[in-house]
Amino acid sequence: MNSLPTCWDYSMLDKLQRRLGLRTDSVIFFTSAALTILFVLTTISLTDQVDSVFTTASDWILKNLGWFYILGVTSFVIFLIWIALSRYGHVRLGGQNTRPEYSNGAWFAMLFAAGIGTILMFWGVAEPISHFAKPPEQGVEPESAHAAERAMAFALYHFGLHTWAIFCLPALAFAYFVYQRGLPFRLSSVLHPLLGDRINGPIGKSVDVTAVVGTLFGVSVSIGLGTLQINSGLNELFGVPENKLVQVVLIAVVTAIATASVMSGLDKGIKILSNINILMAIGLLIFVLLAGPTLFMAKGIVETTGTYVSSVVPLSFWNDTFADSGWQGSWTVFYWAWTITWSPFVGIFIARISKGRTIREFVLGVLALPTAFTVIWFSIFGMGSFDIEMNGSGGLVKAVVDEGDVPGALFAFLENYPAATLVSALSVLIVVIFFTTSSDSAAMVVDMLCERVDDKLPSPTRQRVFWAVTQGVVAGTLLAATGKGGLDALQQVITVIGLPFFVIAFVMMFSLLRALKSDYPELGRNPLTKQLEARGGTAAGPEATAEPEALIDPGTPTEPEAPAAGAVKDPVG
Repeated sequence: MNSLPTCWDYSMLDKLQRRLGLRTDSVIFFTSAALTILFVLTTISLTDQVDSVFTTASDWILKNLGWFYILGVTSFVIFLIWIALSRYGHVRLGGQNTRPEYSNGAWFAMLFAAGIGTILMFWGVAEPISHFAKPPEQGVEPESAHAAERAMAFALYHFGLHTWAIFCLPALAFAYFVYQRGLPFRLSSVLHPLLGDRINGPIGKSVDVTAVVGTLFGVSVSIGLGTLQINSGLNELFGVPENKLVQVVLIAVVTAIATASVMSGLDKGIKILSNINILMAIGLLIFVLLAGPTLFMAKGIVETTGTYVSSVVPLSFWNDTFADSGWQGSWTVFYWAWTITWSPFVGIFIARISKGRTIREFVLGVLALPTAFTVIWFSIFGMGSFDIEMNGSGGLVKAVVDEGDVPGALFAFLENYPAATLVSALSVLIVVIFFTTSSDSAAMVVDMLCERVDDKLPSPTRQRVFWAVTQGVVAGTLLAATGKGGLDALQQVITVIGLPFFVIAFVMMFSLLRALKSDYPELGRNPLTKQLEARGGTAAGPEATAEPEALIDPGTPTEPEAPAAGAVKDPVG
């Protein structure tokens, strides 16, 4: 690759890097770190002004660009399904002779761990019961059977295909450009068909800095949400007060555990702990199913599946145009903005574990399998919540909606089940481990986004420690150093930061399609044109009589291959 432009050859940054014992792309690392530190210091010293800026910007985006967020994610779903079912679906990531490194079972389990566990623990009860009490659509009677049905439709719309499309698109792009073209795990790599070697210049660096800062904020929002939930659980169990001081302490504890994990290098131990955590989450699911109204929930799984299938298309284009109640901004737009900011982190993880799979296997697996599990999870917890309100003692609507205790929804729900204290304590433990391992993994991924292209040695531990601590500091700042309530502050900041990621995602789709057409021209040509060529009707000549699909190896690009992808470092460890 060409050397970087002179304007990006900052010798001072390189000298500083060597003094600190770092091995990074100094421009990406120091720019990202400086922007993050600047945000933290500005937020702490100018709290009211920062609140005002993000409030104004968030309100403007919700009013004028909410439709763009909705259209964007729906476009991702359509694009991914099309590319999986197209002729390009046969392309194997890593070459035709490459086979998957992980079995289907292990791959499915890691997909679950990648991005779904924390989401389901926080929103599994909170979202269905919120929409049940306050239906998003006009004309639906609150707390009715119809309200319950529509609540499930919206919950699954938010956490089904659309959420996983946000993860799947960058994951597929990373996997393609790393394994097919030998490029590094950087967001700028997916722009290679458009920029060429200029991805190493100012534009590429700017994109990579955006990816680092966005991932930091996206993961920090997840840590913030988890902290609110942990605080609520500890309040329920031990009477620990719910306030900003306690939340900062909790963030410090989670960050310390994640930092210790990074420093110890016990990757296998963290992986084992993560797998145990997943089994604990599934155990919680089975407990609720068996201890609750089992038949009601089982019937609900089947019925909710039908509700989701019949509702997903109209909801994909629903913009609350006539009522214009503002509901969609505080729910759907927030979800999409939050998810897309940490999609590079999840995308890199999914790409790393998916080498050797065809594009069709990749897309259908990443979209369908987590969505199926999401349907089961929300059906059990959602239907259980409705049963408590409609047939039981009630109280969930009062706690979650009237009193606004969204983080405490799961624990209010578990109060209606046997051994509530024990199960709630285990639930707190599940959330703690989920967020600890997420912080640990995110620190490694962010560090990788800053690595030097020409440096194949393992990065120093201190770099990952820095990013682990930085995530905790940002999360604490978002929760404690703003004038607003924790959830409101998280929503407003992430809505603003998510906007550039949507723009990049549209460019990403175009770039990926352009690369496929360039690398596999035969797969992209019109079948009628190929038949004419095979019969000698075009410039292909009369000798072109072979079946067109047999003329190419769908796993081997027609252009000369870039450096071997094996030279790229393992992002997960």
